[in-house]
Amino acid sequence: MEARLRRARDEVVAAETIASDLEDEQKQADRDVEQVRERRARDQELLDSGTIGDPKQLQSIQAELENLARRQNDLEDVELEIMERVEGARAAVAQLTAQRDELAAQQQALAATVAEKLAEIDAERAGVEAERRETAGGVPADLLALYDKIRGEHGGVGAAPLHRGACQGCRLSLPPTELEELRAAAADEVVRCEECRRILVRTPESGL
Repeated sequence: MEARLRRARDEVVAAETIASDLEDEQKQADRDVEQVRERRARDQELLDSGTIGDPKQLQSIQAELENLARRQNDLEDVELEIMERVEGARAAVAQLTAQRDELAAQQQALAATVAEKLAEIDAERAGVEAERRETAGGVPADLLALYDKIRGEHGGVGAAPLHRGACQGCRLSLPPTELEELRAAAADEVVRCEECRRILVRTPESGL
């Protein structure tokens, strides 16, 4: 979600840049049209004033007015095209901004959920650690040291129950001779799986 939000923000910035550039083009087009209009107005005013008696000069002014009219039409077409592109760019900015805001709201909701779950995990972990400390207090130091050593070597699992003749650590069934040895072992004797070397916890479901 954070990656999608970053992309959405980048898209909004890119769209805003395009819209801004087009707005600058529109302003320039507006200025170009206005300059031609002002020039046509001045020439028309001069032509209508009656102060020019030279036929060649009058003909030149009329030709200039025709050229300016064509130029104005061309510039107004360009101006209209840019205006349409500006409207499209603004619409894109609005759409992308709405998508970005929606993703931001979703991201905030997910962040709140993650924070809540992390708080639950921290509370659960604190409870488990307290229970472990209490349990470890009644375990002989040498056995606890062996358990921690095995746990470090086997992904955090140092002991596994023996269930129906199989070690639940490596999920392998013990051979009959080994099961016989376990049956003969004292209840408080520390026994280990020959395959994974984890401490075996004998329970009524062990199958012994």
